[in-house]
Parts: sequence; C-alpha cells; structure tokens
Amino acid sequence: MDYQEIMREYANLRARCAGKSVDELLAISNGNEIEFIQAIEMAIQQKSERVGEHGLSEEERIVLAVEALEREVNNGGYSQFFTNSSGEYAPIIVDSLSRIGCNETARITKKAIDILGIQELSPEALESIFVSENDVRDDELDECDQLYYGTSENILGKLIDFIKANKNVIQP
Repeated sequence: MDYQEIMREYANLRARCAGKSVDELLAISNGNEIEFIQAIEMAIQQKSERVGEHGLSEEERIVLAVEALEREVNNGGYSQFFTNSSGEYAPIIVDSLSRIGCNETARITKKAIDILGIQELSPEALESIFVSENDVRDDELDECDQLYYGTSENILGKLIDFIKANKNVIQP
C-alpha cells in the first residue's frame, strides 16, 4: 500500500467515525475489537479538534490516555510513550489504568514514572530528561517494558468494557 492509499484509507475512516455514538461505532466495527478501538479513539480525537481538550469528558480522556499508552509501549516501550506527544497523558495514565481495572499495568506504569525521577509530568519536563543518554534509566524502563509485555491483563478488553459502561458520557 503506498502513501496515497494509506491517506485515502485514513480519510475514509475519519469520515466513517465522525459524530458517531459508541453504539454506532460498535456496529461499524462488526465486533472487531481493534477496529472499534481505532474508531472510538479517532472519533474522540475529532471531537477534541472541534471542541478542544477541555470539552472532553474525563472518561473520553481516559480512553485517549490508555490507547496512547497501548500504542506507544507496544511499539517502542515506555520511553516512546514519554517522549512522543502521548506523554501529555502521563499525568493521568496511572489513574486511567486503575479506572478501567488494569491495576497491575497501573503499578508497572507508576514504576516507569518513578524511574524518571521528576515531580512534574509535563511534556516539557519529560522532553528534558530524555535529551541525554542515561543507561541506568533506559535499562530500568526496559525492565518495565518487559513487565508490561508479560502482564496477563487484557487492557483492550477492559478498555472496551469501560467504554460500553460509560457510553452515556463518552459521546464523540
């Protein structure tokens, strides 16, 4: 698939998700959990573009935070989560994981945050700690990555259950 095909597919997905309810997004995904999560995340992001981050419910921010963690840690580990734009969710990610019932993953993520050794979890603070190499920090974060990959928690399933249980306040 070339770049233009990818962009057309992305535009089609955005158009299909725009303004849809949780139930409509579930129907569009035909029971495919990954498609549903992609659709709900995209719909919430579109809502954020329309109304601003302050216009999202706490539950919508939880969905975005957990999905950002899933995507980034599975793709490049905790260091990628903290250094990419997804780091904006660092201040709420531990609570977000707990809210959806992923307490083991919340503990691992808290450990990863503690390794950073900073009080403020702002994007600027996160960026500043990764400008220099730190083998000890990187090794400790790698250990957290391995713990994350080894957890038996079904983060995707619990996130979907959370979305379904809170569809009255998750209204993309």
